[in-house]
Amino acid sequence: MIRSRIAGIGMYVPEQVVTNQDLTQYMDTSDEWIQERTGIKERRFAHRTQETTTTMGVEAAKMAIARAGITAQDIDFIVFATLSPDYYFPGCGVLVQRSLRMKEIGALDVRNQCSGFIYALSVADQFIRGGMYKNVLVIGSEKHSFGLDFSTRGRNVSVIFGDGAGAVVLQPTQEAGVGILSTHLHSDGESAEILAMYNPGTHANHWLEQPLAAFDTAEVGEMFMSHAMIDNAQNFPFMDGPAVFKKAVVKFPEVIMEALDVNGYKPSDLKMLIPHQANLRIAQFVQQKLGLSDDQVYNNIQKYGNTTAASVPLALCEAWQEGRVKPGDLVCLAAFGSGFTWASALLKW
Repeated sequence: MIRSRIAGIGMYVPEQVVTNQDLTQYMDTSDEWIQERTGIKERRFAHRTQETTTTMGVEAAKMAIARAGITAQDIDFIVFATLSPDYYFPGCGVLVQRSLRMKEIGALDVRNQCSGFIYALSVADQFIRGGMYKNVLVIGSEKHSFGLDFSTRGRNVSVIFGDGAGAVVLQPTQEAGVGILSTHLHSDGESAEILAMYNPGTHANHWLEQPLAAFDTAEVGEMFMSHAMIDNAQNFPFMDGPAVFKKAVVKFPEVIMEALDVNGYKPSDLKMLIPHQANLRIAQFVQQKLGLSDDQVYNNIQKYGNTTAASVPLALCEAWQEGRVKPGDLVCLAAFGSGFTWASALLKW
């Protein structure tokens, strides 16, 4: 049986460290208030003009490619997960292909927010298992800092997020009991709007009772992005935190147990659980519910905040670099986020 294995892993975080105390310059908050609710102490912010979601992803990719013992010319396909692309279109995948001067390979962008990396990993895994590609580059990268509301009005969201990138190179293996054992993907769009960034978006026309032909060009343009949207802070992310927390603490353990059950394992068999770094309180709840020890769960949200699609590969890379993930270890990756979408991947390192 052909499986895919992680042959190389890399990460990148910006140099600028932004502490909770730093945020008090812009909003009514405190280090104690943020840590109590999220567990976050600091996060990284990308350079405003010199770093983008793509450039951070490229740096993580370079590290992953080098550690896989190959070159950029050996990559057959790119899967790029992000909710904060450089442009509305095109996606970041082709920008990575250009930046690394790769062959004219395919590039796919995945928009599954916090679950994005695991969704992307699952897609890449299927390409490897099917024999279509031999070296697939999977990237999760986010630049949140450019689109957050740094005021007291927006603090419930803005204190949570940070910037960064992680990447892996997947390759085929026929070694027994090695590689990605299974991936599990789910969604429920019933509450899609309680964690969303509404504008700009094509939904802006849904309330119209008159056909577009009845409006002039300027009016139609303002439905996509208007001064009123900006004045009313409608161009920032919205989150109903308590509702998200309530759903997450149910679906997180479910999807982890799904991966374990399918492969005949139990929580005690896990060497390491790498949860999406959404909120330290969620991770601690999941840890307690599954009966895992502190040594079995890796969290770095304290340093980087929530980097959504980048958080799982960032945490996995750090865990590996620290020697906490070794050959033969059973590792579970899990995520829950906007959509709602949630996912898990079980692998033998």
